[in-house]
Amino acid sequence: MNQDQILDALAGLTLFSDLDRPALLAVAHTMPEESFPAGQRLLRQGFSGGGFFVILEGEVAVRVDEAEVATLRKGDFFGEISLLLGEPPIADVVAASTVHALQLAGPDLRAFLLAYPPVMYRMLQAVSRRLDRANRRS
Repeated sequence: MNQDQILDALAGLTLFSDLDRPALLAVAHTMPEESFPAGQRLLRQGFSGGGFFVILEGEVAVRVDEAEVATLRKGDFFGEISLLLGEPPIADVVAASTVHALQLAGPDLRAFLLAYPPVMYRMLQAVSRRLDRANRRS
């Protein structure tokens, strides 16, 4: 994707919907775009060294102990919980198709969220929704 396509994609995602164009441009410079072929593991359960990912295109399968527990698509993000807790991921995340995602290195997440409080708030909302759905299934 070129810079304008990335900015347009960011502007259309709920996570970044409260940011103006200069802030979106800064985010695009902070989080490089990465492409992953179908079948590639982006996060590995139980192993540190992950990152924070925001899906621009494609979908990933989230697997816990080989059982698929979720599918994430455009606008979804992952990797934040293990980074915020300082623990290895509790799931594998595997590209189910070709995936284009923005990626932020793990150590940079805290500073990123503090620099963009609206993104932190949207992330908190999304994580709260996930927790609510998980509790309703239990």
